[in-house]
Amino acid sequence: MQTSYDSKLNNATYDALKAFQLNTINSDTSDIANSKLRDIEASANTFFSSIASNFNMAGYNRDILADYVPALVYTMYDGYYIYSPYTNTLDTTNHNEIPTTKEDGTPGDPIIGSDKDIATALKEGSTYQDGEKLSGLKPYIYYSCRYKMNENSNFVITYSLDNYITIQGEINGTWVNDGGYLLDNIEVSSDGKNVDYREVTIDKETKLKETVCLPGGKLEEYEYIKLNGVKYYKDENDNWFSIINGEKLPQEKFDPATTAAIEYYKDANDFKDRVKEYGLGELNAKQAVDEGGSQLKDENGNPKFGDYRIFDFGDATRGSIEDPDSNFNEQRLAVIRYSIEKNLSIAIANYNNYESRTANFMMPKLKEDEWDKIVNNVSIISFLQGLNIGGKIYNGYSIIANNKNKEVVSEDSIYMVTKGEDNNYEYHKPTETGLENKEIIDACLNIDFERRSVTTNNGTTNYFYPKRYNKQVPLGSYTSIVTQTGVEVPNNMYKYMANEDKKNTKLAKKYFTALGRERYGMYKTNNDNETLKKKFGIIREST
Repeated sequence: MQTSYDSKLNNATYDALKAFQLNTINSDTSDIANSKLRDIEASANTFFSSIASNFNMAGYNRDILADYVPALVYTMYDGYYIYSPYTNTLDTTNHNEIPTTKEDGTPGDPIIGSDKDIATALKEGSTYQDGEKLSGLKPYIYYSCRYKMNENSNFVITYSLDNYITIQGEINGTWVNDGGYLLDNIEVSSDGKNVDYREVTIDKETKLKETVCLPGGKLEEYEYIKLNGVKYYKDENDNWFSIINGEKLPQEKFDPATTAAIEYYKDANDFKDRVKEYGLGELNAKQAVDEGGSQLKDENGNPKFGDYRIFDFGDATRGSIEDPDSNFNEQRLAVIRYSIEKNLSIAIANYNNYESRTANFMMPKLKEDEWDKIVNNVSIISFLQGLNIGGKIYNGYSIIANNKNKEVVSEDSIYMVTKGEDNNYEYHKPTETGLENKEIIDACLNIDFERRSVTTNNGTTNYFYPKRYNKQVPLGSYTSIVTQTGVEVPNNMYKYMANEDKKNTKLAKKYFTALGRERYGMYKTNNDNETLKKKFGIIREST
């Protein structure tokens, strides 16, 4: 019975993640906060519908099962959402004025007061009631940690699922608000036009092309650039536009003078220098503090995250900060894990206050390999506790991770495109055995090979594939995409690619170029669109 329940919970969690993936891939506005909340709410709804369907034969319906789900966790790029019950508390200080109308249609005396006062006055007509128990997403929680190096240094570092960080606060008496990717082994030419990463020259690609679905269902291939999560296309008349829900929106004209990949590595190199200038080279993990400013400690009184320098910039021989086993990554993973464990434990413990059942809801101990999935991928963690399975109480959880989404560009998110002797095109995982012997023509983000759907205003749904080569849709490699039997699993993708460069210069060159380009084009909350556009040479129209 327990095995059967585990399977049902896994299926429902998979359905929820698949719903989130499909919604975000097919949405042109998935980076916008309200749109993302909508996608996550839809995913949570899919979870409860799916689990009700799976447990239907066991006699449980959706409403009953909802009482046994203490929390759902959605891990995103730089933070996470927890879907769980909460008590609605109406504001008692904000004052509002709501007009009223008498029975004869003339204006009556307005209702003036706080949210709670107005809700009380409206009684059954109010949307929310004070003290009402609801279920929904709690506020977004960042993967953040506070540090105190000295009396003049009190700041917060927000980590992410890759090597991007944001620094905010006072460092050595100076206020800092900065962010960027942490990378070693970058060499930039004196004129700034050429960049080498791990002795691999980054490609100066200029014309990226993609197939889009225009109004009426017509498919056209256009050149594009991607800035802050938005793709801008250029038509045959050199006019630039973006697309939302199948509709073309005219944009300012671009004259790309550089490429996203070049800018990614140049910016990372500059950010590394700034981090050193801030004096963060001496930042130690033991300097992490809690909300009150006291040192974070474990149950034995030792520093919670250990004693080591966090920003261990090195070189190709000693190791690099972006390597999986670097001190920086150890700290990044520890902070993410601590934050999720702490807030999830509170959410599950509080669930006991919402239910009168005798079952004691509590945070289970997750395995190390499960944490590896959580802290490196967009994932959903679901919990199902308190069900009677005859002789014991069922307490289960499920973790489903996914790297095909718009949230994060991981080292595994890049696929290589090859051209065969018969002029057929295939896409492969970059670690496929024997890939260095094939003709590599391109490297793209994995979601660019997924089928897209566009629903126009008249209700028509059109399906298409963004990536085409000579009007052909590339197929997934059987050994690396379908069966995944002919792939290597390196511990360090960066070193692996640098070694592969000695076998096939195009493989590493295309891979590192695509990785930089896609990460640079991701949406970031602290990106400045005007700065990004200036780098790409916007030509402003005269007014």
